[in-house]
Amino acid sequence: MIVDDLLDQQFAATRPNQLWVADITFVATWTGFVYVAFITDVFARYIVGWRVSRSLHADLVLDALEQALWFRKETAGLIHHSEASVRI
Repeated sequence: MIVDDLLDQQFAATRPNQLWVADITFVATWTGFVYVAFITDVFARYIVGWRVSRSLHADLVLDALEQALWFRKETAGLIHHSEASVRI
């Protein structure tokens, strides 16, 4: 499923909880690689949710989003953006 791009690559916000962007990366550790998912508030330039896991599953991203939603309770009108490189 591909959804409309609401941002048109304009990553700007005029207030907190207006726009969050998400990303996933991997980090090398002494015991192997781990995956890190994080949600960033564009206005505050602050990570509002994150999770680390040894495996790359949907729960990793969903847990980071759930943490962000719990941390920032006022999310009316929020746009959550991710540059997903897979199609569902």
